[in-house]
Amino acid sequence: MSEQDKKLLIVEDDPGLQSQLRWSFEDYEVGIAADRDSAMAQLRRMEPGVVTLDLGLPPDPGGVSEGFAILEEIVGLVPDTKVIVVTGHNDRSNAVRAIGMGAYDFYEKPIDPDLLTLVVRRATRLHSLELENRRLSVQRDQSPLDGIIAASPEMIKVCRTVEKLATADVSTLILGESGTGKEVLVKALHRLSNRASKRLVAINCAAIPENLLESELFGYEKGAFTGAAKTTAGKIETAEGGILFLDEIGDMPLSLQSKLLRFLQERVIERVGGRKEIPVDVRVVCATHRDLKEMLSEQTFREDLYYRINETTIKVPSLHERQGDAVVLARWFLQRFSEQLNRPVKGFTQRALELIEQYQWPGNVRQLENRVKRAIIMADGPYVNEQEMELDDIQEEAPQPFNLREVREHAEYQAITRALNFSDNNVSHTAEMLGITRPTLYNLMRKYNINV
Repeated sequence: MSEQDKKLLIVEDDPGLQSQLRWSFEDYEVGIAADRDSAMAQLRRMEPGVVTLDLGLPPDPGGVSEGFAILEEIVGLVPDTKVIVVTGHNDRSNAVRAIGMGAYDFYEKPIDPDLLTLVVRRATRLHSLELENRRLSVQRDQSPLDGIIAASPEMIKVCRTVEKLATADVSTLILGESGTGKEVLVKALHRLSNRASKRLVAINCAAIPENLLESELFGYEKGAFTGAAKTTAGKIETAEGGILFLDEIGDMPLSLQSKLLRFLQERVIERVGGRKEIPVDVRVVCATHRDLKEMLSEQTFREDLYYRINETTIKVPSLHERQGDAVVLARWFLQRFSEQLNRPVKGFTQRALELIEQYQWPGNVRQLENRVKRAIIMADGPYVNEQEMELDDIQEEAPQPFNLREVREHAEYQAITRALNFSDNNVSHTAEMLGITRPTLYNLMRKYNINV
């Protein structure tokens, strides 16, 4: 256990007990707080692994409301922290309530320093082991999809698809909005493929003028046009044995689409101004944010080329469709940029995290990355707030609850109302759809005040 892990916050308003407990934990970095504000300030400053929390604190020293309010904030802000609740003698009901709210353990007054030391050391050890386990899990679970930070089922599914398609030497089309990370997926696919030892050559079809794109792709012979002082290989030829990545394929002009189609069918190219057919062995991966099917109907994209590049498809969801990924990515960007920019930023405020989760992120991951980088530069304190993330003026939604009972009740209510809608308010059919009995359904409908 490192010294960094041995941090203890004591939340206690009795000065005598404060001194006694500080003396009992000389080998710890100890912080002392006597009320909620100072406790939360110390929590953010120290980031302790263990907190001892007296429930009776001002302005309600005779009650437990302030203690439970602090416990709720700690569990919501840093759920991995082990909170040991200190209760009055024979006050088991509040101890049980605290455990139910997320406390690690409880201890009854009067305090025996030796016994409390054992409880704190056990909690510290557990916290340290959990941190180490997470570090090892991250190292172990780092897939070859390097650079992809994902926790949502939607992106995990995409990563698994990339892993499966990587070794299949087929043309692949990646669809997704701008900023969703299509190029990162292509790099991961290249690393996992049988062509990893060869080059990944990328060209953005939207960034090169139409009159230059053909020579960029296919190369040109000396003297083919003014300025062609020597024979030059194009991107396709350069990618021999590797992967050719055609980004924004939807922006390729029609005049070039037919030539690309011939290459995909015959696997030979002719340089601009040349007559010699050059065989090329490459795997072609394309990406676009455009709706190619709509472009087919508008005849701005060739149907035969569409089916040639679309042997396999990967659809990348937008950031707001990835449940939980915005928060995970924001924390990852914050860690990366705080180190790069040498800024002492530790994290986000709870409010900032809630708004990061709610915001639609029309620019996807790229927008989030830029916003976090700017916020770190502008941050005045160790925690980035919603103003620094420029999220304080967004249309607010009700935050998603963490309490399991609330989540379960919300899901039950939605399932019942949806099934009633599907069954046209037929209770028997609704109960059958939900897999419960009619009496159980009637009880739930009464519970949630649902009327047929």
